[in-house]
Amino acid sequence: MAAEEDPVDVLDPLRQFLSLERDVLVLSVAMFAFSLGFQMTNRFLPEYMVALGASGFVVGLFGTFGNVISAVYPYPGGAVSDRIGSRYALTLFGLLSTVGFVFWLVAPGIGGLSVGSVTLGPWMWIFVGLLLAQAWKSFGLGATFAVVKQATPPSRLAEGFASTETFRRTAFLVGPVLAAVLIGLHPQFTVSFRYVLAVAVVFGVLGTVVQHFLYDAGSDTIGDSFEGVDRIVRDFREMPEELRPLLVGDTLVRFANGMVYVFFVLVVTRIFGVGLDTTVSLGGLSYAVDLSPQAFFGYLLGVEMVVALLTMIPAAKVAERVGLKPVVALGFAVYAVFPVVLIYAPQTAPALVLVFAFSGLRFAGLPSHKALIVGPAERGAGGRVTGTYYLLRNTIVIPSAALGGYLWDFVSPELAFTVAAAVGLVGTGYFLVFGKEFEAYA
Repeated sequence: MAAEEDPVDVLDPLRQFLSLERDVLVLSVAMFAFSLGFQMTNRFLPEYMVALGASGFVVGLFGTFGNVISAVYPYPGGAVSDRIGSRYALTLFGLLSTVGFVFWLVAPGIGGLSVGSVTLGPWMWIFVGLLLAQAWKSFGLGATFAVVKQATPPSRLAEGFASTETFRRTAFLVGPVLAAVLIGLHPQFTVSFRYVLAVAVVFGVLGTVVQHFLYDAGSDTIGDSFEGVDRIVRDFREMPEELRPLLVGDTLVRFANGMVYVFFVLVVTRIFGVGLDTTVSLGGLSYAVDLSPQAFFGYLLGVEMVVALLTMIPAAKVAERVGLKPVVALGFAVYAVFPVVLIYAPQTAPALVLVFAFSGLRFAGLPSHKALIVGPAERGAGGRVTGTYYLLRNTIVIPSAALGGYLWDFVSPELAFTVAAAVGLVGTGYFLVFGKEFEAYA
């Protein structure tokens, strides 16, 4: 009973980080390193691809390729862990991710490739790099959910997830802002972005070395229970009934977001071409600020994540009073309308700052969303339920970016973003009508 009454300390991630057992601390450091490397590169890759000669449709195919990887990697990751052990699996995944960053770095120098009468530009190596760079992300999603569920009272799951998300998403804030600083060092984006990629390689190497030599997996059990396709099928059949409306609504919202997500950077840099040219006065001194559209986009992502970090914990507190469903629905609604808010926004720097600040509100519902996924699961089954949920959702979302890319390239960006918003609103409405509240929050 005491566990049910003890509050979740929202500063607990920092305290835990300073007093963690060595293996958990090492994994936390590795997670931060790889998250930082991926976040400082991934959101800029569509701009990088276009600069290397890719069309909008190819960028859409790249987004769909990423969806495929997200859907199929987690289960093979568990199988690999079973075969070679967690320590060597983590090292392998870390090395592969680092090599993926290297492919992105050297892509312009490798050049294109001719296959018969078809010539592929150097952007094709971005696909190869993604196949490798997402390897580390394949490990531990379900385990993270399960750990939070086991350590947190049911009525405070959202608050528990808000704590862990606040710690993890610090890398999501630092990465794009650091990238923006590096991009500002050279006027040619294909040169300055390679500075970003070089730093990502360094973080990948450090994360891999740290986890290989310091991580002790002697008592680790992640991946030991993987049983193959039969286990996956059983998990689908045994998914809690309460999750089905959430899964349908979430899948539609994520499909909508997937249609346009890879094009956000191109709206800012290619359609709007908005940078920042101003003078800032501080302490009696004036400083000239001249940011290219690409660098400005990095700071916009920083604004988005600042709002996310400031709102996740308060939103989790609100969920304890009003329930998880309204908070999750708010996040879905922001996901849904953001495409039209962005594509039809005034083409000015202040307007875009406000637009991306608004986008940050979609993360406010993320902790409650995770609580609603894992909450109905039986204790000891949180990891499997989470893995099943994300496998099904991510599989259905796979073609979204290709569809968005087709509309972007062959019809118009405005139509692509409008259709995405319509699909997202349908998903939000479905969840509002049919979604179930988690009993602990009712």
